[in-house]
Amino acid sequence: MRIFLLAIFVFTTLFSKAQSLKVLTEADVTTGAQQFELYLPKLKGKKVAIVTNISGMVGNKSIVDTLLKLKVTIKKIFGPEHGFRGTSDAGEKVKSNIDKKTKIPVISLYGSHKKPTAEDLKGIDVVVYDIQDVGVRFYTFISTLTYVMQACAEQQKELIILDRPNPNGFYVDGPVMEDKYKSFLGLHNVPLVYGMTTGEYAQMVNGERWFTEKVFCNLTVIPLKNYDHNCTYVLPVKPSPNLPNLNSVLLYPSLGLFEGTIMSLGRGTDMPFEVLGHPLYSHKTFSFMPKSNAISKEPKYFNKVCYGVDLRKENWVKNHPRKIELKWLVDFYADLNDTTFMDKNFNWHSGNNELQDQIKKGVSESDIRRCWQNEIVEFKAIRKKYLLYKDFE
Repeated sequence: MRIFLLAIFVFTTLFSKAQSLKVLTEADVTTGAQQFELYLPKLKGKKVAIVTNISGMVGNKSIVDTLLKLKVTIKKIFGPEHGFRGTSDAGEKVKSNIDKKTKIPVISLYGSHKKPTAEDLKGIDVVVYDIQDVGVRFYTFISTLTYVMQACAEQQKELIILDRPNPNGFYVDGPVMEDKYKSFLGLHNVPLVYGMTTGEYAQMVNGERWFTEKVFCNLTVIPLKNYDHNCTYVLPVKPSPNLPNLNSVLLYPSLGLFEGTIMSLGRGTDMPFEVLGHPLYSHKTFSFMPKSNAISKEPKYFNKVCYGVDLRKENWVKNHPRKIELKWLVDFYADLNDTTFMDKNFNWHSGNNELQDQIKKGVSESDIRRCWQNEIVEFKAIRKKYLLYKDFE
């Protein structure tokens, strides 16, 4: 029976045609942060810490400003990669500081430490987490979430997650993380695209005890209204500096693998994660030149012409394949024929060393994808236990 189900899964994954996605906007969905009646009673009279960034918005106000106006006592703010105000470049260490607007201490979880310490949580009664995720394993906010959950469990602090839609929550795909490559780019044995919201993912981490210590977090998820996994979502605020629009968010699972290569992803342009290029690429039909800007101070191939592909021409909402695209990785590797094409970071993004070997050996896309399927089936069985919303069809 299991072999039969796996065969069906492989067939539909490998040969399903691209389908137009249902697109939701902030007018369609009620986020966890908007449902004050469900979590304000838990905050009244408490000393609160909040984990958030520029994506934690309620209408046109930040969750911090909103809660302060509602007389919630916020003692500390925790900021992830890119910082609380979202001004730091990818991978750039962020320093703790005092927020100029609110005068509240901001503790960086992407600087000297990534997990809140006992001292960080001293005097705090409850922690609120409100960060927009994009549903990709190496997008580091779910690692921050895991460390926050573990710290809360160890220090016996309640954690409230204000759930938000996952714009890539309509499919599951990619290699499953191997233990050898666990890092801040992926702490758990999940596929590269896991098809869960932050709240669902947190319930899975908690329920499966995926912490370094077998602790249990006192967790409350404030769920979404009018959301399911058959759709994508137009983010009202860009989730990080180099993901400026829905196109880039939908392309991120596929293009993120190029972070560990010699390719430019368009950093230093106004189209990051919508273009791919390299100075020596043989096809000259499209080009761009990375420049230093506020988001990318020293972009790869600064002031050099890069030739490549312009992925803005495709309607990814209408024609999304509901899988990770490997064709660009295969094509650029073959064209550039460079032994240094993949660097030491590639395996940490893919979660294994097999994908790199397969690309170098010229293994077909269908054969590469077929290698993932057994583990994806096993993951989906775990995932199903923690879903809060209707699953994709």
